[in-house]
Amino acid sequence: MPDSLNRPPRLILASSSPYRRELLERLQIPFDVVVPAIDETPLAGETPEVTALRLAEAKARAVAARLGAGEASLVIGSDQVATYDGLQIGKPGTHDNALAQLQAMRGREVLFHSALCLFDSRSGAAQTADIITRVQFRDLPDAALEAYLLAEPPYDVAGSAKSEGLGITLLEAIHSDDPTALVGLPLIALSRMLLAVNYPLLGA
Repeated sequence: MPDSLNRPPRLILASSSPYRRELLERLQIPFDVVVPAIDETPLAGETPEVTALRLAEAKARAVAARLGAGEASLVIGSDQVATYDGLQIGKPGTHDNALAQLQAMRGREVLFHSALCLFDSRSGAAQTADIITRVQFRDLPDAALEAYLLAEPPYDVAGSAKSEGLGITLLEAIHSDDPTALVGLPLIALSRMLLAVNYPLLGA
């Protein structure tokens, strides 16, 4: 709800990702970016869904804890974990790791868990959601995978393929309730969460 000065709470994106920042800009609402400092290592025995949800909420809470106690804010945390055959796939970081990921995923269906958290500093409440995207990768030869990595290095994205760019050529099909989820920030779910706390979208 608006604060005592009839202003909406400050909206903060807890992320270092330029892709999430670009996605949030689509909503045409003011926001700040604060990079969370948390350990993103999966815990032993943790499922991909639990990892993604835990990290999304941890990012939001970590940033909220750094803000002034009296500041009304809504903090957005998000995390993405890819998985196939029960194995978690993170950000490759290097060319060799990215190539190995793409080789392992070719011809397979890969699930992307895009977790979202909206933390409300006014109430201490956190809304969370896990948006699942099923991606079928094409069965491509090593030469094609190498060519892609040289043209569009995706070393900072889970799964080593930027679906919003040239990486779309690696994919056979995408199945999801939210087309923005695969890029990293599910805007349909986020809009629903913002409206649930009466944040003014579209001037309403």
